[in-house]
Amino acid sequence: MTTIEAQPFYLQGAFAPVADEVTAFDLPVTGAIPPELAGRFLRNGPNPRTGDPGHWFFGDGMVHGLELRDGRASWYRNRYVRTPSFDEGRTLVGEDGMLDPSVCVANTNVIGHAGRIFALVENSLPTEMDGELGTVGPYDFAGRLDTAMTAHPKECPLTGELHFFGAGFFPPFLTYHVADASGKLVRSEVIDVPAGTMAHDFAITEHWAIFMDLPVVFDWRMLKAGTMPYRWSDEHEARIGLLSRTEPGATVRWFPIEPCFVFHVLNAAERSETRIEIDVVRYPELWRESPLVIGPATLHRWSVDLAAGSLTEAPLDDRPVEFPRVDDRRTGLPHRYGYAVGTVARPDGIDVDPVLAKYDLATGVTEVHDFDPGQRPGEGVFVPAADEAAEEEGYVVTYVYDAARNGSDLVILDATDFTGPPVATVALPQRVPLGFHGNWLPD
Repeated sequence: MTTIEAQPFYLQGAFAPVADEVTAFDLPVTGAIPPELAGRFLRNGPNPRTGDPGHWFFGDGMVHGLELRDGRASWYRNRYVRTPSFDEGRTLVGEDGMLDPSVCVANTNVIGHAGRIFALVENSLPTEMDGELGTVGPYDFAGRLDTAMTAHPKECPLTGELHFFGAGFFPPFLTYHVADASGKLVRSEVIDVPAGTMAHDFAITEHWAIFMDLPVVFDWRMLKAGTMPYRWSDEHEARIGLLSRTEPGATVRWFPIEPCFVFHVLNAAERSETRIEIDVVRYPELWRESPLVIGPATLHRWSVDLAAGSLTEAPLDDRPVEFPRVDDRRTGLPHRYGYAVGTVARPDGIDVDPVLAKYDLATGVTEVHDFDPGQRPGEGVFVPAADEAAEEEGYVVTYVYDAARNGSDLVILDATDFTGPPVATVALPQRVPLGFHGNWLPD
Protein backbone atom coordinates (compact mmCIF):
# COMPACT_ATOMS: atom_id res chain seq x y z
CA MET A 1 0.00 0.00 0.00
CA THR A 2 1.30 3.47 -0.90
CA THR A 3 1.35 6.00 1.91
CA ILE A 4 0.40 9.51 0.87
CA GLU A 5 2.32 12.09 2.85
CA ALA A 6 0.12 14.72 4.51
CA GLN A 7 0.60 18.18 3.10
CA PRO A 8 2.17 20.80 5.38
CA PHE A 9 -0.21 23.25 7.03
CA TYR A 10 0.72 26.11 4.67
CA LEU A 11 -0.66 24.22 1.66
CA GLN A 12 -4.03 23.39 3.27
CA GLY A 13 -7.32 25.11 4.10
CA ALA A 14 -7.07 28.78 4.92
CA PHE A 15 -3.36 28.84 4.03
CA ALA A 16 -3.58 27.05 0.67
CA PRO A 17 -2.36 29.03 -2.36
CA VAL A 18 -4.71 30.25 -5.09
CA ALA A 19 -4.09 29.52 -8.75
CA ASP A 20 -5.46 32.56 -10.57
CA GLU A 21 -4.75 36.26 -10.79
CA VAL A 22 -8.14 37.97 -10.76
CA THR A 23 -9.48 41.46 -11.47
CA ALA A 24 -13.00 42.47 -10.46
CA PHE A 25 -14.91 45.76 -10.21
CA ASP A 26 -17.77 47.09 -8.06
CA LEU A 27 -17.79 44.31 -5.52
CA PRO A 28 -20.91 43.47 -3.47
CA VAL A 29 -21.06 45.11 -0.02
CA THR A 30 -23.03 44.18 3.08
CA GLY A 31 -23.48 47.16 5.40
CA ALA A 32 -22.01 50.55 4.50
CA ILE A 33 -18.38 51.35 3.71
CA PRO A 34 -17.51 54.58 5.58
CA PRO A 35 -17.09 57.32 2.95
CA GLU A 36 -13.92 58.55 4.67
CA LEU A 37 -12.17 55.33 3.62
CA ALA A 38 -10.60 56.38 0.32
CA GLY A 39 -7.56 54.38 -0.71
CA ARG A 40 -6.28 50.85 -1.15
CA PHE A 41 -5.85 48.00 1.31
CA LEU A 42 -2.90 45.90 0.16
CA ARG A 43 -1.66 42.67 1.72
CA ASN A 44 1.26 40.41 0.83
CA GLY A 45 1.84 36.73 1.53
CA PRO A 46 3.38 33.50 0.23
CA ASN A 47 1.54 31.80 -2.63
CA PRO A 48 3.70 29.00 -4.10
CA ARG A 49 2.86 28.32 -7.75
CA THR A 50 3.59 24.60 -7.64
CA GLY A 51 4.47 22.01 -5.05
CA ASP A 52 5.94 22.50 -1.61
CA PRO A 53 8.58 25.26 -1.41
CA GLY A 54 9.94 23.69 1.80
CA HIS A 55 8.76 26.28 4.34
CA TRP A 56 5.80 28.62 4.86
CA PHE A 57 8.20 31.55 4.42
CA PHE A 58 9.47 30.40 0.98
CA GLY A 59 6.35 30.72 -1.22
CA ASP A 60 6.19 33.18 -4.14
CA GLY A 61 4.90 36.59 -3.07
CA MET A 62 1.35 37.56 -4.03
CA VAL A 63 -0.24 40.93 -3.24
CA HIS A 64 -4.00 41.20 -2.80
CA GLY A 65 -5.48 44.70 -3.15
CA LEU A 66 -8.90 46.27 -2.70
CA GLU A 67 -9.70 49.88 -3.54
CA LEU A 68 -12.38 51.70 -1.52
CA ARG A 69 -13.79 55.03 -2.66
CA ASP A 70 -17.06 56.96 -2.26
CA GLY A 71 -18.58 54.16 -0.18
CA ARG A 72 -17.83 51.59 -2.90
CA ALA A 73 -15.46 48.67 -3.26
CA SER A 74 -14.33 49.82 -6.69
CA TRP A 75 -11.85 47.05 -7.53
CA TYR A 76 -10.04 43.95 -6.34
CA ARG A 77 -6.81 42.54 -7.78
CA ASN A 78 -4.35 39.84 -6.79
CA ARG A 79 -0.97 39.70 -8.51
CA TYR A 80 2.23 37.75 -8.13
CA VAL A 81 5.32 39.82 -7.42
CA ARG A 82 7.31 39.03 -10.55
CA THR A 83 10.87 39.03 -9.26
CA PRO A 84 13.83 37.35 -11.00
CA SER A 85 13.05 34.34 -8.81
CA PHE A 86 9.51 34.18 -10.19
CA ASP A 87 10.24 35.00 -13.85
CA GLU A 88 13.61 33.34 -14.33
CA GLY A 89 13.81 30.68 -11.62
CA ARG A 90 16.91 32.30 -10.15
CA THR A 91 17.83 31.84 -6.48
CA LEU A 92 19.26 34.19 -3.89
CA VAL A 93 22.47 32.16 -3.84
CA GLY A 94 23.73 31.76 -7.41
CA GLU A 95 25.63 28.84 -8.90
CA ASP A 96 28.85 30.74 -8.18
CA GLY A 97 27.95 30.87 -4.45
CA MET A 98 27.41 34.64 -4.52
CA LEU A 99 24.32 36.38 -3.16
CA ASP A 100 22.21 38.42 -5.58
CA PRO A 101 20.10 40.90 -3.54
CA SER A 102 17.71 41.48 -6.46
CA VAL A 103 16.54 37.84 -6.37
CA CYS A 104 13.78 37.10 -3.87
CA VAL A 105 10.19 35.96 -3.43
CA ALA A 106 9.06 39.38 -2.03
CA ASN A 107 6.31 37.74 0.00
CA THR A 108 6.23 39.39 3.43
CA ASN A 109 4.94 42.97 3.40
CA VAL A 110 3.80 45.73 1.05
CA ILE A 111 4.20 49.41 1.93
CA GLY A 112 3.96 52.85 0.39
CA HIS A 113 6.56 55.60 0.77
CA ALA A 114 7.25 58.81 -1.16
CA GLY A 115 4.81 57.86 -3.91
CA ARG A 116 6.21 54.36 -4.47
CA ILE A 117 4.85 50.93 -3.53
CA PHE A 118 7.30 48.26 -2.34
CA ALA A 119 6.82 44.52 -1.86
CA LEU A 120 9.30 43.41 0.80
CA VAL A 121 11.10 40.36 2.12
CA GLU A 122 13.98 40.70 4.55
CA ASN A 123 16.78 38.99 2.61
CA SER A 124 16.72 41.15 -0.53
CA LEU A 125 16.17 44.55 -2.07
CA PRO A 126 12.63 45.94 -2.18
CA THR A 127 10.58 45.22 -5.30
CA GLU A 128 8.67 48.22 -6.66
CA MET A 129 5.06 47.76 -7.80
CA ASP A 130 2.68 50.10 -9.58
CA GLY A 131 -0.78 51.24 -8.52
CA GLU A 132 -2.48 48.32 -10.29
CA LEU A 133 -0.12 45.80 -8.63
CA GLY A 134 2.08 45.27 -11.66
CA THR A 135 5.75 44.64 -10.90
CA VAL A 136 8.20 47.42 -11.80
CA GLY A 137 11.36 45.67 -10.53
CA PRO A 138 14.10 45.70 -7.88
CA TYR A 139 14.66 49.10 -6.25
CA ASP A 140 17.99 50.18 -4.74
CA PHE A 141 17.38 53.87 -3.91
CA ALA A 142 19.34 55.17 -6.91
CA GLY A 143 22.22 52.78 -6.22
CA ARG A 144 22.61 53.87 -2.59
CA LEU A 145 21.24 50.68 -0.96
CA ASP A 146 23.76 47.85 -0.98
CA THR A 147 22.17 45.59 1.65
CA ALA A 148 18.87 43.80 1.99
CA MET A 149 15.90 45.69 3.43
CA THR A 150 13.79 44.52 6.35
CA ALA A 151 10.14 43.73 5.63
CA HIS A 152 9.23 45.98 8.59
CA PRO A 153 10.46 49.53 7.94
CA LYS A 154 9.06 52.29 10.15
CA GLU A 155 7.82 55.61 8.81
CA CYS A 156 8.25 58.35 11.41
CA PRO A 157 5.02 60.37 11.71
CA LEU A 158 6.97 63.44 12.84
CA THR A 159 9.54 63.62 10.01
CA GLY A 160 8.16 61.41 7.23
CA GLU A 161 11.47 59.52 7.20
CA LEU A 162 11.52 55.80 6.48
CA HIS A 163 13.76 53.94 8.94
CA PHE A 164 14.86 50.40 8.15
CA PHE A 165 17.74 47.95 8.39
CA GLY A 166 19.45 45.32 6.31
CA ALA A 167 20.36 41.97 7.88
CA GLY A 168 23.03 39.81 6.25
CA PHE A 169 24.17 36.22 6.35
CA PHE A 170 27.76 37.50 6.34
CA PRO A 171 29.41 40.72 7.61
CA PRO A 172 28.14 43.34 7.84
CA PHE A 173 25.45 41.44 9.71
CA LEU A 174 23.32 44.52 10.45
CA THR A 175 23.11 47.93 8.76
CA TYR A 176 20.78 50.79 9.72
CA HIS A 177 19.32 52.98 6.97
CA VAL A 178 17.18 56.11 6.75
CA ALA A 179 15.37 57.45 3.68
CA ASP A 180 14.01 60.98 3.91
CA ALA A 181 10.40 61.96 3.23
CA SER A 182 11.18 62.40 -0.48
CA GLY A 183 12.50 58.81 -0.70
CA LYS A 184 16.24 59.62 -0.86
CA LEU A 185 18.51 57.32 1.14
CA VAL A 186 20.39 59.69 3.47
CA ARG A 187 21.95 57.48 6.16
CA SER A 188 23.54 54.03 6.25
CA GLU A 189 25.39 52.87 9.33
CA VAL A 190 26.80 49.44 10.23
CA ILE A 191 25.73 48.09 13.65
CA ASP A 192 28.34 45.82 15.23
CA VAL A 193 26.81 42.44 16.14
CA PRO A 194 28.71 39.16 16.57
CA ALA A 195 26.73 36.94 14.17
CA GLY A 196 24.02 36.77 11.55
CA THR A 197 20.70 36.31 13.32
CA MET A 198 17.05 36.16 12.35
CA ALA A 199 16.49 39.93 12.49
CA HIS A 200 12.92 40.40 11.27
CA ASP A 201 11.66 43.59 12.92
CA PHE A 202 12.87 46.55 14.97
CA ALA A 203 11.45 49.73 16.51
CA ILE A 204 11.92 53.47 16.57
CA THR A 205 11.06 56.20 19.04
CA GLU A 206 11.36 59.93 18.59
CA HIS A 207 15.10 59.86 19.36
CA TRP A 208 16.16 56.20 19.10
CA ALA A 209 16.34 53.25 16.72
CA ILE A 210 15.99 49.97 18.62
CA PHE A 211 17.47 46.68 17.40
CA MET A 212 17.01 43.12 18.67
CA ASP A 213 19.99 40.76 18.71
CA LEU A 214 18.33 37.45 19.57
CA PRO A 215 19.49 33.82 19.74
CA VAL A 216 18.11 32.48 16.45
CA VAL A 217 21.30 32.33 14.40
CA PHE A 218 22.16 31.74 10.75
CA ASP A 219 23.38 28.25 9.81
CA TRP A 220 24.89 27.90 6.33
CA ARG A 221 24.40 24.12 6.36
CA MET A 222 20.65 24.55 6.67
CA LEU A 223 20.59 27.00 3.75
CA LYS A 224 22.39 24.47 1.55
CA ALA A 225 19.87 21.82 2.66
CA GLY A 226 17.05 24.00 1.33
CA THR A 227 15.30 24.74 4.62
CA MET A 228 14.98 27.84 6.78
CA PRO A 229 18.64 28.59 7.55
CA TYR A 230 18.23 29.58 11.22
CA ARG A 231 18.28 27.68 14.51
CA TRP A 232 18.06 28.41 18.22
CA SER A 233 21.42 28.94 19.97
CA ASP A 234 21.89 28.78 23.75
CA GLU A 235 25.29 30.41 23.29
CA HIS A 236 24.09 33.63 21.66
CA GLU A 237 23.23 36.37 24.18
CA ALA A 238 19.81 37.97 23.87
CA ARG A 239 19.89 41.77 24.00
CA ILE A 240 18.38 44.94 22.61
CA GLY A 241 20.37 47.92 21.38
CA LEU A 242 19.47 51.60 21.27
CA LEU A 243 21.09 53.86 18.65
CA SER A 244 20.58 57.60 18.55
CA ARG A 245 18.55 58.83 15.57
CA THR A 246 20.08 62.30 15.91
CA GLU A 247 23.79 61.47 16.37
CA PRO A 248 25.23 59.54 13.40
CA GLY A 249 28.16 57.39 14.50
CA ALA A 250 27.04 57.23 18.12
CA THR A 251 27.69 54.07 20.14
CA VAL A 252 24.85 51.58 20.49
CA ARG A 253 23.68 51.09 24.07
CA TRP A 254 23.04 47.37 24.60
CA PHE A 255 20.80 45.87 27.31
CA PRO A 256 20.66 42.13 28.07
CA ILE A 257 17.22 40.47 28.16
CA GLU A 258 15.89 37.03 28.96
CA PRO A 259 16.48 34.61 26.03
CA CYS A 260 13.56 34.77 23.62
CA PHE A 261 12.62 35.50 20.04
CA VAL A 262 10.48 38.27 18.54
CA PHE A 263 9.14 38.34 15.01
CA HIS A 264 7.06 41.48 15.49
CA VAL A 265 7.04 44.71 17.46
CA LEU A 266 3.77 46.41 18.39
CA ASN A 267 5.42 49.78 19.07
CA ALA A 268 7.99 51.60 21.19
CA ALA A 269 7.79 54.99 22.86
CA GLU A 270 9.63 57.38 25.14
CA ARG A 271 7.54 57.73 28.28
CA SER A 272 9.99 60.25 29.77
CA GLU A 273 13.46 61.56 28.93
CA THR A 274 15.01 58.44 30.44
CA ARG A 275 12.32 55.75 30.19
CA ILE A 276 11.54 53.83 27.01
CA GLU A 277 8.93 51.09 26.62
CA ILE A 278 9.05 48.50 23.84
CA ASP A 279 5.98 46.31 23.34
CA VAL A 280 6.54 43.09 21.39
CA VAL A 281 5.04 39.66 20.73
CA ARG A 282 7.50 37.36 22.47
CA TYR A 283 8.32 33.66 22.00
CA PRO A 284 10.19 32.02 24.91
CA GLU A 285 12.22 30.23 22.21
CA LEU A 286 11.99 29.41 18.52
CA TRP A 287 13.26 26.67 16.20
CA ARG A 288 15.24 24.69 18.74
CA GLU A 289 14.21 21.36 17.22
CA SER A 290 12.82 22.30 13.81
CA PRO A 291 12.50 25.46 11.68
CA LEU A 292 8.95 24.39 10.76
CA VAL A 293 7.30 24.66 14.19
CA ILE A 294 6.15 28.02 15.57
CA GLY A 295 4.94 27.89 19.18
CA PRO A 296 2.74 30.34 21.12
CA ALA A 297 3.75 33.95 21.69
CA THR A 298 2.27 36.67 23.91
CA LEU A 299 2.35 40.44 24.28
CA HIS A 300 5.35 41.52 26.38
CA ARG A 301 7.02 44.77 27.45
CA TRP A 302 10.65 45.76 27.87
CA SER A 303 11.14 48.93 29.95
CA VAL A 304 14.51 50.65 29.64
CA ASP A 305 15.82 53.09 32.25
CA LEU A 306 18.49 55.07 30.42
CA ALA A 307 19.63 56.90 33.56
CA ALA A 308 20.17 53.71 35.55
CA GLY A 309 21.37 51.70 32.55
CA SER A 310 18.90 48.95 33.36
CA LEU A 311 16.02 47.04 31.78
CA THR A 312 12.99 45.31 33.25
CA GLU A 313 10.47 43.14 31.46
CA ALA A 314 6.97 41.86 32.09
CA PRO A 315 4.13 40.12 30.24
CA LEU A 316 1.17 42.28 29.22
CA ASP A 317 -1.28 39.49 28.37
CA ASP A 318 -1.41 35.70 28.26
CA ARG A 319 -3.42 35.27 25.05
CA PRO A 320 -1.36 33.68 22.21
CA VAL A 321 -1.26 36.24 19.38
CA GLU A 322 0.72 37.38 16.37
CA PHE A 323 0.76 40.21 13.81
CA PRO A 324 0.50 43.10 16.31
CA ARG A 325 -0.44 46.51 14.89
CA VAL A 326 -0.72 50.04 16.22
CA ASP A 327 -2.20 53.19 14.72
CA ASP A 328 0.63 54.10 12.31
CA ARG A 329 0.31 57.75 13.36
CA ARG A 330 1.64 56.62 16.77
CA THR A 331 4.71 54.80 15.41
CA GLY A 332 7.53 55.61 17.81
CA LEU A 333 5.23 57.79 19.93
CA PRO A 334 3.25 57.03 23.11
CA HIS A 335 0.36 54.72 22.25
CA ARG A 336 -2.64 53.40 24.13
CA TYR A 337 -4.20 50.85 21.78
CA GLY A 338 -2.92 47.85 19.87
CA TYR A 339 -4.43 45.05 17.77
CA ALA A 340 -3.39 41.45 17.13
CA VAL A 341 -4.59 38.13 15.69
CA GLY A 342 -5.29 35.22 18.01
CA THR A 343 -3.19 32.14 17.25
CA VAL A 344 -3.14 28.43 18.02
CA ALA A 345 0.07 26.40 18.07
CA ARG A 346 -0.05 23.08 16.22
CA PRO A 347 2.58 20.32 16.03
CA ASP A 348 3.52 21.11 12.42
CA GLY A 349 3.24 24.90 12.43
CA ILE A 350 0.65 27.50 13.46
CA ASP A 351 -3.05 28.19 13.08
CA VAL A 352 -5.26 31.23 13.55
CA ASP A 353 -8.05 31.63 16.10
CA PRO A 354 -11.28 33.21 14.80
CA VAL A 355 -10.56 36.33 16.87
CA LEU A 356 -8.94 39.74 16.70
CA ALA A 357 -7.78 41.25 19.98
CA LYS A 358 -7.77 44.93 20.90
CA TYR A 359 -5.48 45.98 23.74
CA ASP A 360 -6.08 49.03 25.91
CA LEU A 361 -2.62 49.36 27.39
CA ALA A 362 -3.69 52.17 29.72
CA THR A 363 -6.34 50.11 31.51
CA GLY A 364 -5.05 46.61 30.82
CA VAL A 365 -8.39 45.63 29.30
CA THR A 366 -8.42 43.36 26.23
CA GLU A 367 -11.47 43.30 23.96
CA VAL A 368 -12.02 40.45 21.50
CA HIS A 369 -13.93 40.46 18.24
CA ASP A 370 -15.21 36.93 17.67
CA PHE A 371 -15.68 35.69 14.12
CA ASP A 372 -17.65 32.58 13.24
CA PRO A 373 -15.82 29.31 14.07
CA GLY A 374 -15.04 28.61 10.41
CA GLN A 375 -13.61 32.06 9.80
CA ARG A 376 -9.95 33.07 10.08
CA PRO A 377 -8.94 36.76 10.14
CA GLY A 378 -5.64 38.04 8.87
CA GLU A 379 -3.63 40.93 10.28
CA GLY A 380 -5.91 43.77 11.43
CA VAL A 381 -4.79 47.17 10.13
CA PHE A 382 -6.02 50.36 11.83
CA VAL A 383 -7.22 53.14 9.53
CA PRO A 384 -7.98 56.52 11.15
CA ALA A 385 -11.33 58.14 10.39
CA ALA A 386 -9.44 61.36 9.58
CA ASP A 387 -5.88 62.64 9.82
CA GLU A 388 -6.72 64.54 13.01
CA ALA A 389 -8.91 61.78 14.54
CA ALA A 390 -8.13 60.46 18.01
CA GLU A 391 -6.04 57.29 18.34
CA GLU A 392 -9.05 54.97 18.72
CA GLU A 393 -11.28 56.84 16.26
CA GLY A 394 -11.21 54.80 13.08
CA TYR A 395 -11.55 51.31 11.64
CA VAL A 396 -9.77 47.97 11.71
CA VAL A 397 -9.71 46.32 8.29
CA THR A 398 -8.76 42.72 7.61
CA TYR A 399 -9.17 39.96 5.07
CA VAL A 400 -11.18 37.08 6.57
CA TYR A 401 -11.22 33.51 5.23
CA ASP A 402 -14.59 31.73 5.39
CA ALA A 403 -14.32 27.93 5.33
CA ALA A 404 -18.06 27.49 4.72
CA ARG A 405 -17.67 28.72 1.16
CA ASN A 406 -13.88 28.45 0.84
CA GLY A 407 -13.81 32.17 0.09
CA SER A 408 -12.79 35.47 1.66
CA ASP A 409 -14.18 38.87 2.58
CA LEU A 410 -12.80 42.24 3.50
CA VAL A 411 -14.23 43.05 6.95
CA ILE A 412 -14.34 46.58 8.37
CA LEU A 413 -14.72 46.94 12.15
CA ASP A 414 -15.39 50.14 14.09
CA ALA A 415 -12.45 50.37 16.51
CA THR A 416 -14.63 52.20 19.07
CA ASP A 417 -17.18 49.34 18.95
CA PHE A 418 -14.70 46.54 18.50
CA THR A 419 -16.85 43.67 19.75
CA GLY A 420 -19.85 44.80 17.70
CA PRO A 421 -20.87 43.66 14.22
CA PRO A 422 -18.80 44.75 11.21
CA VAL A 423 -19.51 48.16 9.74
CA ALA A 424 -19.19 46.60 6.29
CA THR A 425 -18.24 43.33 4.63
CA VAL A 426 -17.01 43.12 1.03
CA ALA A 427 -17.36 39.74 -0.68
CA LEU A 428 -14.22 39.02 -2.69
CA PRO A 429 -14.11 37.07 -5.96
CA GLN A 430 -10.92 35.31 -4.90
CA ARG A 431 -9.96 33.51 -1.72
CA VAL A 432 -7.16 35.32 0.13
CA PRO A 433 -4.85 32.74 1.76
CA LEU A 434 -3.77 33.47 5.30
CA GLY A 435 -0.49 35.28 4.81
CA PHE A 436 1.60 38.00 6.32
CA HIS A 437 1.44 41.78 6.29
CA GLY A 438 -0.25 44.66 4.56
CA ASN A 439 -1.08 48.34 4.83
CA TRP A 440 -3.68 50.92 4.06
CA LEU A 441 -2.50 53.37 1.37
CA PRO A 442 -4.74 56.43 1.54
CA ASP A 443 -5.41 58.51 -1.57
